[in-house]
Amino acid sequence: MAPSVNPIIFSFFSGSGFLDLGFEMSDFDVRFVNEFHSPFMEAYKYSRKAMKLPEPQYGFFPGSIEDYVTGERANELVNLVASAKKEALVGFIGGPPCPDFSIAGKNKGSEGGNGKLSRVYIDAIIENKPDFFLFENVKGLWKTIKHRTFYEAMKARLEDEGYILTDRLTNCIEYGVPQDRDRILLFGIHSSRAGLIDSTTLEAQFDWQGNILFPKNVVLDKAIWPSQNLYGEDSIKRLPPSLKNYKELTVEYWFKKNKVYNHPNSKHSFKPKQGLPKFESIQEGDVSKKSFKRLHRHRYSPTAAYGNNEVHLHPYKSRRLSAAEALAIQSLPKEFCLPPNMTLSNMFKTIGNGVPFLAAKSLALTIQVYLKSL
Repeated sequence: MAPSVNPIIFSFFSGSGFLDLGFEMSDFDVRFVNEFHSPFMEAYKYSRKAMKLPEPQYGFFPGSIEDYVTGERANELVNLVASAKKEALVGFIGGPPCPDFSIAGKNKGSEGGNGKLSRVYIDAIIENKPDFFLFENVKGLWKTIKHRTFYEAMKARLEDEGYILTDRLTNCIEYGVPQDRDRILLFGIHSSRAGLIDSTTLEAQFDWQGNILFPKNVVLDKAIWPSQNLYGEDSIKRLPPSLKNYKELTVEYWFKKNKVYNHPNSKHSFKPKQGLPKFESIQEGDVSKKSFKRLHRHRYSPTAAYGNNEVHLHPYKSRRLSAAEALAIQSLPKEFCLPPNMTLSNMFKTIGNGVPFLAAKSLALTIQVYLKSL
């Protein structure tokens, strides 16, 4: 087989593939896809067919990551990684399920069922020694003292195994995603590839700022955005001239860009249980409550998390968001769609869990630029 030009990616906790898609669109060769929840895996396959993208060369690997680290399929992963290394640089990417590190979630930390998967992902990296890796998770792993201790211990293990690390608390809005979504991103490169450098040198070489479009200290300033408007069914409001330079961060821009009312998932939304008066009583832009937040058409969305009774309402329609609209808020290309027979719960769970596409693509491009500099 001819040598691969592009770095080869092994993806874990793949969900429906938002993070992978960013890497696919940035000249990475995603060959190995692992996802435990079968509806998400089927959505991954469906979306790739809809976008006319090839299947991963090594295939789809169902089941828990533990099966491929300490279980009966561990040798299979070791052999695939060894084979891939003969062709190109090899990278692991993944964002282990994060409710155990989230204040809004279970907050059980490293001992929670999902929290333990972060440790297993680090085990997978240490066992297989990819040339580089990406670890993505919620800001609670960085901000909360007890979780930060676990995070620093994971980093120490990786450094002991020869990895040089750089990390950043990033808000996805910086990359043009119409959403206030903080994530901790950890990138590591093995010393056998990076040469005699330390983390300080890597910090200088790895350009976290390279693909940032909007400084978060500017665009997260509430003073520049409209607060609330009276709710009106199918009301018409023009973008204020003061927001001209930020229109790409608004919900309405993405609804139009993705043609959400003609999208294959446009009819996929939960029907209201609270009754129409409840939906009509909430003003456009009122996101002050945990649940029943009505988005503002000329503002970015709160974090697209649709579990834990969090309900996002359409800015000017008396209903919840459709899956098509939620995908737009996650900055997916309009060609990306989910299977029509997927349950609504699984649709909104996979959308909420995913890494926003534009953030994934920008991050992948940053990694690509760094790898080419080696």
